[in-house]
Amino acid sequence: HALCAAVFFVGVSSGDLILAATTFWVRLFAITGGYHRYFAHRSYHTSRAFQFALAALGASAAQKGPLWWASRHRQHHKYADQPGKDIHSPREGFYHSHQGWIFNGRHDASLLDQIRDFASFPELVWLNRWHFVPPLALAAACFAIGGFSGVIWGYVVSTVALWHATYSINSLAHRWGTRRFPTEDTSRNNFVLALLTLGEGWHNNHHWYMTSARQGFRWWEVDVTYYVLRALALVGVVWDLREPPAELLRGDALSRPESSPS
Repeated sequence: HALCAAVFFVGVSSGDLILAATTFWVRLFAITGGYHRYFAHRSYHTSRAFQFALAALGASAAQKGPLWWASRHRQHHKYADQPGKDIHSPREGFYHSHQGWIFNGRHDASLLDQIRDFASFPELVWLNRWHFVPPLALAAACFAIGGFSGVIWGYVVSTVALWHATYSINSLAHRWGTRRFPTEDTSRNNFVLALLTLGEGWHNNHHWYMTSARQGFRWWEVDVTYYVLRALALVGVVWDLREPPAELLRGDALSRPESSPS
C-alpha cells in the first residue's frame, strides 16, 4: 500500500496504464475463475496443465497459494457469517471482514483436510508452499517491460486494487445489495460489485447455489467470468461447466436446491 505513493515520483504513461489494467483483469479472472469457481467449488473440469496455469496465475495475485485460498473459502461457506467460525464474518465488523482477518495468525495454515481433491497433486502442493514465487516473477516481468514505473503500476498498484476488489465481496457484498434467496448468511447481490469483480457481485446467488460456474442467474446479471469460461469451453480448454437448475433461472425456486453442497 505504501509503495503506491511512488506513482507521484515515477509518473504515468499509457503503457503503464495498459500494463496495470492487464495484470489486474487477468489475475482477477485467475482468482474468480480459478481459485474460486474451480479450486474452491469445482464448478467445471479442465486439464492438469491448465489447472496448474490457473493456480500459478492466481498465486501471482499475492493471495497465497491455491490450496490455502480454496480450503479457507470452503471453510467460509461451511460456517458462513458465524462469528468465531467464518474467518471473515461481517458480523465481527467491517474492517475485520474486509481485511483485518488476514492479519490474524490463526488463519495462516492451509486446511488440507478440506481440499484433499487437489492436495493430491504435487505441483499444487509445491506452488502452495512457494506461493511467493509467481508474484516475484510477475514483478520481474513488469520491470522487464516497463522499468521501475512498470513495477509500480503493473505490479504494486494493480495488486493493491486487486486485493480490495477481492476483499469487497467478503465485506461489501454482505452489507449492501439485494437478497433474492433466503440464505442463512448475509450475502447480497450487488450490480456494481459484479462489474468490478467479473461477476462475483452476484453473491446471494452464489451462496444459494455455490457449485455453479454461472453466478449471474438472469440475462441482465453480467458475469464476465462465466462468459470467459464459456469461451474456453468452446475451444475445449475447460468442460462440464455446472449450471444452476432450470427452476433457479426461472426464479420460482423457494427452497434450497438439494444438489447444492454444504
